Amino acid sequence: MAMTRVKRPTLADLDLSTGKRARLHRLLYTYGPANGTLLFLPIDQGLEHGPRDFFVNPAAKDPEFQLRLAKEGKFSGIVFQIGIAEKYMRTYAGAVPLVLKLNGKTEIPADTQPISPCIATVEDAVRLGADAVGYTLYVGSPLQAEDFIQFAKVREDAERYGMPIIMWAYPRGAAIETKGGRDSLYAIDYAARVASELGADIVKINVPKSNPEKDTAAPKPYNTMRPSREDAVRMVVESAGKALVLFSGGEMEGEGSVVEKARLAMESGATGLIFGRNVWQRPFDEALRLSQEMHEMLRNYGA
Repeated sequence: MAMTRVKRPTLADLDLSTGKRARLHRLLYTYGPANGTLLFLPIDQGLEHGPRDFFVNPAAKDPEFQLRLAKEGKFSGIVFQIGIAEKYMRTYAGAVPLVLKLNGKTEIPADTQPISPCIATVEDAVRLGADAVGYTLYVGSPLQAEDFIQFAKVREDAERYGMPIIMWAYPRGAAIETKGGRDSLYAIDYAARVASELGADIVKINVPKSNPEKDTAAPKPYNTMRPSREDAVRMVVESAGKALVLFSGGEMEGEGSVVEKARLAMESGATGLIFGRNVWQRPFDEALRLSQEMHEMLRNYGA
């Protein structure tokens, strides 16, 4: 049975400053699919996971691989940490939009009390010609209060400079694990709402996963809910309100699975996709073909 397509918010629905509106317009209607949808290529995993993510495709260790792919594959933008942006973006400035990630951490410390410290500023993003900034917020972490305060400064600066904010809204920490886990509907639904409440313009989240054994530990009424995958994704999009929603791809899967996950997200009201390892862990020609398949699919969701 075909899903009922969910109406998503558009740029016209958003009450934004002129600067934010201009930058989002470029991302939505000038680059990438250019039809009101978004397709981002993130390459922040070198900091978050270390070099191991490049072992499956050694060529991808060089950011030139992803930049060439972003340009030839017509992505809406590429996501870099500041060191990579400063070293590699110059020759692609104006050709590939930049999303500058403002905070980050390594995977080495235990994930029980995560926080991602700021390592760049909104002013850096303006200097580098970025069209948006990215911020990871760990919803449910014991250090959540510090995270909120850190994000408040980022939000204040982003308003002053007219810079859109994409929030990586990630449920993390010991309390999350005792309430169904980071991939549960409860955790991801809550994270989507938190991103909207805190002022994100765009929220990046994962597709919820059903785990009957762990789901019973979630607070009521989530502990007894058994929605379909489609209904779970739709709930999360609705919880984000007028924040535009991007779904991430996660670890590499078969091409068919990637495109189907992307289609599920778009049918459920997402504005776009942010697929990194699922794209650039493949050989260049294969990654380019997959990006073209996603473009073909996104053509049906213009607004």
